Amino acid sequence: MNNSNKFSFVNPVKFPFFYGYVILFIGTIGVFASVPGQTVGVSVFTDPLKDALELTRNQFSNAYMIGTFISAFFVGKAGVLFDKFGARYVAFFATVILGIALLVCSVSVQISETIQQLLNINSWIVPFVVITILFFFMRLSGQGILTMASRNMIMMWFNANRGKVNSVSSIAISLGFSSAPLFLNGLIDNNGWQQSWQLIALSLFIFSFFILQFYRNKPEDFNLNPDGALKIIKKTKTPIVEHNLTLDEAKKTRAFWMFGLILAFNSFFITGFTFHVVSIFASQDYSKTQAIAIFLPISIIAVTVSTICNIMSDYVQHKIYLFIMLFSGLIASIGLIFLDSTFGIYLLIGGLGILGGLFGVINAVTWPRYYGRKYLGAISGKVMSFLVFASAVAPSLFSYCFTNLGSYSYIGYLNLVFLTFLIIGSVKVERPHK
Repeated sequence: MNNSNKFSFVNPVKFPFFYGYVILFIGTIGVFASVPGQTVGVSVFTDPLKDALELTRNQFSNAYMIGTFISAFFVGKAGVLFDKFGARYVAFFATVILGIALLVCSVSVQISETIQQLLNINSWIVPFVVITILFFFMRLSGQGILTMASRNMIMMWFNANRGKVNSVSSIAISLGFSSAPLFLNGLIDNNGWQQSWQLIALSLFIFSFFILQFYRNKPEDFNLNPDGALKIIKKTKTPIVEHNLTLDEAKKTRAFWMFGLILAFNSFFITGFTFHVVSIFASQDYSKTQAIAIFLPISIIAVTVSTICNIMSDYVQHKIYLFIMLFSGLIASIGLIFLDSTFGIYLLIGGLGILGGLFGVINAVTWPRYYGRKYLGAISGKVMSFLVFASAVAPSLFSYCFTNLGSYSYIGYLNLVFLTFLIIGSVKVERPHK
């Protein structure tokens, strides 16, 4: 316990209430702190950054894709570190790395110019390579490690009430992510994109101190039970039986692949759609304002579905959620195909809303429910690599369909084929047992 409390003045045992609720609060802030490394946070800086680096939109998008793609290969390793060292240290270093990456990004133009002068060349390749490397660190530390560590930590402190607790966290995160673009845009308008990243980096460094103070890996480190049990575990008491599967054992189960792939599909669809939303609706003669407005009803549906399904997740089979998510993906894909009609827009909104709502439930609650907590980092880290990879290829594939084939509807047809495969494969999904 002393080692678990190292570098901190906070002792969970001495709290007048269950420390898991502190974990819920600080872990939720930790997920929100990953915004600068998420697509929703990076996209606000896209135009001023690419113009300053003198990169075209395609070059900038490809740099983002490559950086994200490479980071996918390291997220799984970070999950193993989570199991070995715990959420506290993993989240601390991820936050510091993300802050440093943002600081370097704020002077990326000067770095590119200096390298060009030293090499005596004037080529777009230099800023392209520089921003690709920075995107790698931003995506790995922010979207990947900090998000995974913070979310897993919350799940480690709860068992029977995971769904209820995750519903609270999901609502807060949804509201935070939805408001982030407006906040970041205002920050850029008032301070410029360079100083904005510097201010965000400073905030992350401050938050890293609070991670050391308040993040804790699991209740057993302090002889506490999960779920808010205030009683101290007695040495004579029979420990709670938990079926823990290793990553290798998990990968041998059908559930791991079906749940993992539908989450990756959600990441692919949402990222590609968000990245090109203005262009997607412009292709059907809708304005930018009308395109952006679609996120409000999607968010309302997502928050509603997330809240209800999180609470129910403590009592229902998660296979039901898997099929609901599969069929909502079909609905959204059909909506994209028939986006030229009002009915198609409604299908797209409803499908994406349900997808987004169930994503937070399955990605947080299902893994510890199915595979236990002991190897949660390795398992969720592997799944996170699926999500990062899917988000990396989505913008370019969406762009290719529109540029070369003339319509985004081909993405919808591609989605239908993939989802049909998943539906067939999910029929025999069962909850794994040791």
